[in-house]
Amino acid sequence: MGAASANVTEDALRRPAAGRGAPTKASGVRRQAGKGDRVGKRLVLWDIDKTLIDVDGLGAEIFAAAFAEFSGLAEHTRTHAPGRTEWQWFHETQLANGLKPTESCFPRFLGIQDTMFEARRTEFAQRGRVLPGVPEILRHCADDPDTVSSLLTGNTRRNAERKLAAFGLDRFVDLSIGAYGDDHMDRPELVRIARERVQESTGTAFTADTTVLVGDSANDVLAALHGGARIVAVATGLVPTDGLRAAGAEVVLDDLSDTDAVLAELLA
Repeated sequence: MGAASANVTEDALRRPAAGRGAPTKASGVRRQAGKGDRVGKRLVLWDIDKTLIDVDGLGAEIFAAAFAEFSGLAEHTRTHAPGRTEWQWFHETQLANGLKPTESCFPRFLGIQDTMFEARRTEFAQRGRVLPGVPEILRHCADDPDTVSSLLTGNTRRNAERKLAAFGLDRFVDLSIGAYGDDHMDRPELVRIARERVQESTGTAFTADTTVLVGDSANDVLAALHGGARIVAVATGLVPTDGLRAAGAEVVLDDLSDTDAVLAELLA
């Protein structure tokens, strides 16, 4: 594998990924908030895959190809659990293939995957689609001065940017204050990370009652419940309505197509 020989503890694996750059400005409708600006009363954090868009499994294809190159295993055991962070996905795939995680593994894997994502970035728009109602609800949240709208996703930040940009959705959210799958292995921790970034950027603290996650998987639901946020689940992914309710979601929508109904739940 060529990885560092010294194994590290689980805590070390959960530290932010090495080489992570400074946040960049989001483009388009959502302006950058600064200290002293008026800020919103609601923080909405959106999942991406099968919540906002469906990219026909392209991300999983790239992940598998990158893992094969990283590990040298042309054939390897794949792991599956919707809503994991990419960090957790990589970690569990290493273990499933008998590999010992070390501190250098994930950053090195990300470098390989990033190159592959960039090479195939045009395929996202070709193969993928925006899910019903998404542009309308994102635009409304972006235009509402009482709402701060960003991301909480298992994707790395760069992959999240690429996916949204492929469909022109990146201009509706403030990417710099979101939380991503290369920030922490455990998805519930991303809630804290996002709120800290929002507070640093805007000077305002959001609470569990004023933070809302929107997502399609049981892991989205658990991230909200354990991370300290409300959850609005959407049954647009692989988990049916009953499964989302069983995970703990009190609010489950069929999709995001009814803008008024979605807004009512976000602002409840």
